[in-house]
Order: sequence, then structure tokens, then C-alpha cells
Amino acid sequence: MTSPTVEASRAAGRSAGVRQAILLLAGSCLPVLGAVLITPILPQLSAVFAGEPGADVLVPMIVAIPALMIALFAPFAGQVVDRLGRKRLLVVAMVAYAFVGTAPAYLESLQLILLTRVGVGITEAAIMTVCTTLIVDYFHQEQRRNRYLGLQTVATTLAATVFIVLGGALGVAGWHTPFWVYAVSLVIAVPMIFLLWEPARGAASTVAESGGRTPVPWRHLRLPLVVALFGGFTFYVMLIETSYLLVDGGVDAGDTAAIGAVAAGASLATAAGALSFPRLVGRGHGVVLPLAFGLQAVGMLVIWLGSGVPGVVVGAVVAGVGSGVLLPSMLTWALAGVRFEERGRSTGWWNAAFFLGQFSTPIVVGGLVAAVGTLSAAVAVVGVACAVVAVALGVHLRRTARRA
Repeated sequence: MTSPTVEASRAAGRSAGVRQAILLLAGSCLPVLGAVLITPILPQLSAVFAGEPGADVLVPMIVAIPALMIALFAPFAGQVVDRLGRKRLLVVAMVAYAFVGTAPAYLESLQLILLTRVGVGITEAAIMTVCTTLIVDYFHQEQRRNRYLGLQTVATTLAATVFIVLGGALGVAGWHTPFWVYAVSLVIAVPMIFLLWEPARGAASTVAESGGRTPVPWRHLRLPLVVALFGGFTFYVMLIETSYLLVDGGVDAGDTAAIGAVAAGASLATAAGALSFPRLVGRGHGVVLPLAFGLQAVGMLVIWLGSGVPGVVVGAVVAGVGSGVLLPSMLTWALAGVRFEERGRSTGWWNAAFFLGQFSTPIVVGGLVAAVGTLSAAVAVVGVACAVVAVALGVHLRRTARRA
């Protein structure tokens, strides 16, 4: 592979387009693949490994471990991105992802499967960090950059819906079969080798290349990282809990068609919210971020106040629109003004905060249910928290804008 220095010098005259965007959006979908593909086969896995000590806890961890690994290792991926380059890490991670992802297809040990899921999470941390960083690197015009960051949310949301259906369909042939889908990363990695390049470093980066250390811009990132942690939690509340809310509302647990239809509708609402982001962002983050959290709050409170299934359907759609606006809003706000040599680590820390919020979702919601008695009431508590955050962020960001 061409050295980063030589490739960076060649990159000075290159301009990214649709092909590069498609590859980076496709790569961004792989962490979603790791999270949702095997959820339909969890009952099979529970039955297969029922005799294993601690299986009730360990089998669900097959899904949860990658998110935890992303939270732990994304900052390290950011360090590598800023010091050694983007493209090389991305290609290596894509190839490694295929091997660790497909390994359970021929394994019979629960412990070994869990070990491979650790590898999936580590490679996903690198893939997500580099793909997001390269979108910001390649597309310098703010309008195009915002459009592709919004499309990143659209792509990952729609991919989640497709992967859930695909995992369920392949699971009919046995629990090993869905794991072969992870080999798709090799199909994406090949054109990445030829169509992506190491971005040209600006003059400001010569300090880092000569051995100097460019610190992480913590003063800028502190609040965005806290918001990303909370936003990662709220983003996944509805994704995880909608099916349980429907069952509580009277839908039969075996009626997977009805549950899947509502989940698909909420996913489409999230995609619609993300598609609206490039038009909304012109109003400023002081408007868009409170709007996103406010829509989540309204949707969650509708679920609590509504009657049964209709309330869940309407609330999930409204909250889904808010989630679609929220994800690109948080990311563009965090990376606004971050320099090239800081961008990889900043993106890594943002991913760490967001996925830690995702990992904490079932734990926090479980604690809230134990405290307030019902799942709908727990969701309402989260909705109230979203409303408080919306108001606080709106006040803070507008004050900051006036001072600037």
C-alpha cells in the first residue's frame, strides 16, 4: 500500500464525489450490522447454549459487547487516525471485520463467540471513526458535508431495518447462517483501496508530523461529549423498547409482522428526520438541537399519555423524526471548527460517548422500570429529561451565539 506521505501529496489535487460518499456511507453501516443482524436469532442461541453457566446473561452480551468495545476503543482509533493516517487503518479494519464477524458461523463455543464479538467491536470502532472523519475531510463545503452527515444517519437507519429482516430470514436455515453476512465488508474494502485516498494535510499538521503533540480540544468538546452520551441513550430507547411497548399495549408477542411494521415505520421516520437536517441546520445548532430533543420528548410523552398501541405508534414516529435530526446535529456541532490534526481523536471520543450511551440504554431503562413500575412510565421519565435538555441547550447555545 502507498505510504501516507506520498498518498497525501497526491491527494492535494483530488476532489471527492458520489463514489467516495457511497463507500463511506456503506462502511458506516457496518457497526449497525454488528448490532442488529443477529437479534432475531437470540432465542435460538439461548436454546442452544441453555446448558452453559450464565447463558441468560452471556447470550444477550453477544449483541451488547460490540457497542461497549466501540465506546472503549474509538478514542484509540482516533489516536491512530491522527498520527498514522486514515485510509490504511480503514482498509485493515474492514478486512479484519470480515474474519472476526464470520467466525461464529463455524464455532460452537459460546466463550469463543463472545471473544470474536470483542473483535467485531474493536474493528467497528476503527471503521466508524475513520468513515466519519473522512466525510468531514473530503467534503469541505459545509452544505455538502452536512448533507452527507445527514445521509449517514439515513443509511444506517435504513440498514438497521434491512439487517433485522435479513437476519430473521437467514436464521431459518440455522443460527450459524446470518454470521456469513459479515463478509460483505470485503466487498466494500476492495473499491475503498482504489477509490479512497489519504487526505492532504494542511500546513498546521506539520507540527504533529515532526513529533509535536497536538492536544485534543477538550474545552470545545466537553459539552458536546456529554450531550452525545445522553443523545446515544435517548436515540436507542425507542429502537430497543418499541417492541416491548407494543406487547404491553396488547400486541401478541408472536405477531412479528405487526411489531416489524411499527419498527419499520419508526425507522423511516428517523430517516425522514435525517433527510431534513441539511435544510434545518441553516437555522443554527441553537435551534436544531433543542428541536431534536424536543421531538423526542413529545414522542415519548405521547406513548405515556396515549391509549395502548395507537399511542405507541404515533409516539414512536414523532420520536423517530427527532432522533433522525439529533444524530447529525450532535456530530456537526461537536466537529465544528475542529482542525484536521485534531479531527480523528475528536471523532473517536464522540463515537465513544455516543456508543457508551447506547450500551447503557437497557441498563438505565431497566432501573427506571424498577423505580416507576411500568415501561411506559419509564419512557415518560426519559421524555421529561429530553425536554429539560432541550430547554437547557437552547438557552446555553443562544447565549454562546450572542457572546460570539
